Amino acid sequence: MKALCDRFVPQQCSSSSKSDTHDKSPLVSDSGTCDNKSKFTLWSNVFTSSSSVSQPYRESSTSGHKQVCTTRNGWTAFVKRVSMATGAIRRFQDRVLGPNRTGLPSTTSDVWLLGVCYKISEDEASGETNTGCVLAAFQQDFSSKILMTYRRGFEPFRDTTYTSDVNWGCMIRSSQMLFAQALLFHRLGRSWTKKSELPEQEYLETLEPFGDSESSAFSIHNLIIAGASYGLAAGSWVGPYAICRAWESLACKKRKQTDSKNQTLPMAVHIVSGSEDGERGGAPILCIEDASKSCLEFSKGQSEWTPILLLVPLVLGLDSVNPRYIPSLIATFTFPQSVGILGGKPGASTYIVGVQEDKGFYLDPHEVQQVVTVNKETPDVDTSSYHCNVIRYVPLESLDPSLALGFYCRDKDDFDDFCLRASKLAEDSNGAPLFTITQTHSTINQNNYGFSDDDSEDEREDEWQML
Repeated sequence: MKALCDRFVPQQCSSSSKSDTHDKSPLVSDSGTCDNKSKFTLWSNVFTSSSSVSQPYRESSTSGHKQVCTTRNGWTAFVKRVSMATGAIRRFQDRVLGPNRTGLPSTTSDVWLLGVCYKISEDEASGETNTGCVLAAFQQDFSSKILMTYRRGFEPFRDTTYTSDVNWGCMIRSSQMLFAQALLFHRLGRSWTKKSELPEQEYLETLEPFGDSESSAFSIHNLIIAGASYGLAAGSWVGPYAICRAWESLACKKRKQTDSKNQTLPMAVHIVSGSEDGERGGAPILCIEDASKSCLEFSKGQSEWTPILLLVPLVLGLDSVNPRYIPSLIATFTFPQSVGILGGKPGASTYIVGVQEDKGFYLDPHEVQQVVTVNKETPDVDTSSYHCNVIRYVPLESLDPSLALGFYCRDKDDFDDFCLRASKLAEDSNGAPLFTITQTHSTINQNNYGFSDDDSEDEREDEWQML
């Protein structure tokens, strides 16, 4: 891992060089090839490879003449090394996440994207109709989701020399995507999509706190500081449970620093855990009484209910996701409150935003991009690095069993609707619920959904692993 980072440091160039033409690969590429063939004309237009973030510097040289090592030559060497490092990162990612699958895995199955269903007709899939309404709408919706990736060139972390999070910050970036999406839903609604004209102020205000410095509220710097007690540190990979707790700590800190009307995160953050705060294993339990208390604390006693973001860290197996849980995972994307899943492979986190059959569509943080400063005072800022046009998917059965679900509830009615859907999902889980719902702590020890009174305590705990 460290070797990849080391390649970013430009080496001293030699005093002379031969005629050379540099590789035309971009510094950071985000390419992918659609799996569907040419008969799907619309797909070939919709699912295209994204362009590179920056173009390489191409150096011309005169054969037979010695050259002095100048700043330009040093920069060119740096560009080549960054390009090599990016390629190494992508090769490592492909080994971990598997082959780079792009496009749609099926031609006619329904697609769910954070609570919205896209029904693809056979005529549209076969190209017999030229309207392309559903596919185009899906592409527009997907590409409007916020992408957070590795960044380079930010101010060093405290007491370190790290100016990039390459190779270790993917889980933090994935969590930033989930929180940014919840903020976007809160400010602009679920139906919002990014247009080509100048971005709205609310959109820029959503991106601004995710800058890469301690002055930005939800930066990677501040998350590491807030999550230090859970193992977060510059240069170290972190799991879903720890990052959820880090966000809870950071949200609490920001709430205490500002008044209730000027909160950077205008919603309560509530972690759904098992009994004894997850220490005894078992499916996590959402206690409505606790969620209400979180809202009351967020509003500093001024309101009994506020917008709330629910985070549900899960462990759904030993080495891979137990197939029993996959139908329930798929069903969560039908919830209008869904803001996706933090999950991926060991050491390679992604942000999963949708499903088709048993495949999950995800946004990939494993691209290295230069730091960008976004704020409402710069409406002409280029925000293209915060979005992705390439649709990638991964089989849900291949995910690491440690993951986290996210749900954003705008108000009490929305929360009640979520609880009804979650309760029904638990009842239909055939003894393997992702999590359960209870009104108060007094009912937690009573029989939960999916277990019969004859089940022993050992059998119940076998359904789950310890967090």
